[in-house]
Amino acid sequence: MEYVTRIVIIGGGPGGYEAALVAAQLGAEVTVVDCDGLGGASVLTDCVPSKTLIATAEVMTTFDSSYEELGIIVADDTPPMEQAARVVGVDLGKVNRRVKRLALAQSHDITASVTRAGARVLRGRGRLEGMQALDGSRKVVVRAADGTEETLTADAVLIATGGHPRELPDARPDGERILNWTQVYDLNELPEELIVVGSGVTGAEFAGAYQALGSKVTLVSSRDRVLPGEDPDAAAVLEDVFRRRGMNVMARSRAQSAKRVGDRVEVTLADGRVITGSHCLMAVGAIPNSEGMGLEEAGVRLRDSGHIWTDKVSRTTAPGVYAAGDVTGVFALASVAAMQGRIAMYHFLGDAVAPLNLKTVSSNVFTDPEIATVGYSQADVDAGKIDARVVKLPLLRNPRAKMQGIRDGFVKIFCRPGTGIVVGGVVVAPRASELIHPISLAVDNNLTVEQIANAFTVYPSLSGSIAEVARQLHTRKSGGEA
Repeated sequence: MEYVTRIVIIGGGPGGYEAALVAAQLGAEVTVVDCDGLGGASVLTDCVPSKTLIATAEVMTTFDSSYEELGIIVADDTPPMEQAARVVGVDLGKVNRRVKRLALAQSHDITASVTRAGARVLRGRGRLEGMQALDGSRKVVVRAADGTEETLTADAVLIATGGHPRELPDARPDGERILNWTQVYDLNELPEELIVVGSGVTGAEFAGAYQALGSKVTLVSSRDRVLPGEDPDAAAVLEDVFRRRGMNVMARSRAQSAKRVGDRVEVTLADGRVITGSHCLMAVGAIPNSEGMGLEEAGVRLRDSGHIWTDKVSRTTAPGVYAAGDVTGVFALASVAAMQGRIAMYHFLGDAVAPLNLKTVSSNVFTDPEIATVGYSQADVDAGKIDARVVKLPLLRNPRAKMQGIRDGFVKIFCRPGTGIVVGGVVVAPRASELIHPISLAVDNNLTVEQIANAFTVYPSLSGSIAEVARQLHTRKSGGEA
């Protein structure tokens, strides 16, 4: 009788379900243990819902910022004295119902794909039980919602349990006025005055989205600028856009507490100042879901932050135990989680595998304009981690941008001196998430600026700016920034 390798995956997010598909295709017996629905936070409470909400906000922003310049006339019954009033509004309850519907549909599609591939989906919470057995197997105990337990035997286990919103001790979400990012989709009415605490990717995305939908937004940032982890030129453009659109951006302002006072929320800052709003969104990071799973007892090393330590093929310190996604703290992106999960299965099941290379990862901040990056960054160049030449070209010079009324944004490319090999790039533009792909291909395949410059682009197009930056880098004798 032929032996079948048994794989147990705890967590059904991108790291888990992508691993399940690979393992099943390679002939393993796969069980996915999940408690919320396949797709995980990425599909149910994070990426898919937030980007669906942002899609509505994007339409509002495009309309508000460019309809007059593009010659569009809006006829309505607004009295002459109130002509400055907004003529396009949003039904947040309807938007959020659509958000939830699409998220559930995506989760169902993923479940169908996984089960069709031959994997078993088991509803419950999983934990490792003890050390590795003499035959190399592991025990996973699954506890269902009704308290019943089932013990699974696995030749390899993948932990892909993700994370959950971090909470400040004195700013606990109540789900009504003080919210974390998983709770905003229960709102039926648009917050009149929204305070967003945290100016990282999540905070910036929601602040920009609700500002576009019509809320009066205050963004509380403990750092000097919004998006402190992103390209400084890109962050400066976004902060300027935020302020120009009426957002109150409070830099170097650390939130100490948030409390409800009737139908209002008071946020107290570390310097004693108090700001008020109708709602408050806490976006102060995430905590890995690694507690209560018997990980350390099973030999899995955790970092001080609670994240699981992994190597570049997703192995933990425990033989036969792999980890993927946000629970590892490697890079909080669905694409990275999926790659980590796939790599883990390729590695354990003996297929060809390349170690995870974070310098080829492309990422995007879904603000308006979007900020997309890949490869080495400006910070890497400034710190001397890599010797690179840099050219930045504002979109204002692009003919298609002029036609579409786009004023903000740029294309920036980093290349190696001498060889001209592209090692990184930044795009700030509408749909930058689409425009970054040719630069990602260049980084991943060691293409040169000459090769990019010599490839045809459509005229007029925003992608024409990528070719123009490449041409400038190719002809430039010395480094510098345009």
